[in-house]
Formats: sequence, structure tokens, C-alpha cells
Amino acid sequence: MIYRTRLAPSPTGYLHLGHAYSALTAFDAAQAQGGAFVLRIEDIDHTRCRPQFEDVIYDDLAWLGITWEMPVLRQGEHISDYQEALERLKDMGVLYADHRTRKGQAEQALSAPQADDISSPQELSPAPAWRLSLEKAREWLGTRYDALTFSDQYFGPRMADPAVNGDVILGRKDIGVAYHLAVVIDDARQGITHIHRGTDLFDATHTQVLLQALLGLPTPVYAHHPLLLDDQGRRLAKRKGSKSLRDYRAEGLTSADIRALIVAAPKSDQP
Repeated sequence: MIYRTRLAPSPTGYLHLGHAYSALTAFDAAQAQGGAFVLRIEDIDHTRCRPQFEDVIYDDLAWLGITWEMPVLRQGEHISDYQEALERLKDMGVLYADHRTRKGQAEQALSAPQADDISSPQELSPAPAWRLSLEKAREWLGTRYDALTFSDQYFGPRMADPAVNGDVILGRKDIGVAYHLAVVIDDARQGITHIHRGTDLFDATHTQVLLQALLGLPTPVYAHHPLLLDDQGRRLAKRKGSKSLRDYRAEGLTSADIRALIVAAPKSDQP
């Protein structure tokens, strides 16, 4: 089996040091194993993704000394494949329609359990979101549901517990298909054998392993590496304005400097 790993950034902002950590970790692993490093642009959220950010992703990665297999897969060019998988899950009976607006869904997620009383008014939408029913998924898989596992190179063998995330949305009204479904389709399509990513996505793995089982897709080996923290102990994030790789480039730093910053940065390794 050829070792194949990937980086899958969303062009919603400029990459920061944490992205460089994931990219270099995956690329170095592929190089060490004589394998392939794949780049995927996860641009299905057309409400937030911007072409200018995608262009800078390529520049940043090249500056880091990273090369990747061509062509680059752009999720926006494969929407029909995700829709086909969504319809398949509907036919299996493991999805259900949620007619609440996104505001209503968010408000319920923040409410106490008793707040979901049937008498409470709900703001409804004519176009539903489609949620994965854990109850129906359990019925479909039978005894396999409680035997779902994945291997993590940092945390060891794990039992998958999809209940961690509940009945996640797989089909969204605004962008069509949600992250969890698109990512498992693409990992299988690209023959990904190992996934290097931060511990912020550790919980997502539980849902993705379930989807892999439902769709008959392989489960890669995962490696959820620690997250880099800023000077105040907060995880780096685009929305928090973390210093971008583009800024480091403008200051004249080299890829060797970035590697040194990653080694020296404080880290959190909690899944």
C-alpha cells in the first residue's frame, strides 16, 4: 500500500502557523514513507470561500518547500458526487429532514433539553437541512455500529462514538452538502491512507468513521497532532486574526524559520 496523505485547507482566510504545522507534518511523513502528498481545496462553502485566499495557499505552501500531487482537487467541482452520496443515504433511511432555520438550529443547540418543548414556537424553513439519524444508522449497521474503531498515531486505537457529535447535518440549505460527508467522499476518492490534522478535529473523526461504514468506504489511519497556542494560551485561528504565513513571508522569514517557530510554540495535545 502506498502511503498517501493530504492537506485540505478551506480558502476562507490566510493560512497561519498552525496550518504550516499540519502541512509540514503531513508532507514530511509522506516524504519519509516514499509516499504522496495530496492537496485538496475545500471550497464547498461558497458563502465564505474566496479565490484570493486560494491563490495565497499555493504561494504559502510553495514557500514552505512543499510540493503536491497534481491536479489539485477542488470540492466545488464535485458537488454532484456529494449530492449522489446524500441521496444514497436518504434511500438507506438514515437521514431525516430538519425544517428549522439555521438560527433556530443554533438556538436549540444552546438550549437546555427541556427548552425543546413541542409548545415552543419554531422558526421554520421550507427547504430542510438533512441530518444523520444515529438511531437509524445503528439499525442499518446492526452489531457493526458498536464495533466501529479507528487508529490514531498519537492516541492509539479508539472506539468510535458518533454520539459525541449527535445527529449532524450532512445536507445544508445554503451550500448543499456539509463538511463531514464531502470529506469522507474525497478521502476515498483520493486514496488517502493517513490523515494528519489537529486535535480540534478529533471529535469529527467519530462521525466520519460512521459515514465510512455506512457508505462502504475505507477508514484511514489518523494522526491528530497537538494544536499550536498563542502567547495567551489560545489556539491559533483565522477568525481570531492569528498572524498569517503571508505576514511571515513579507517579513523575510524562511521555511527553516517557520519550522523553528513551530518547534518553539506552546502546544495543547488534548483530543
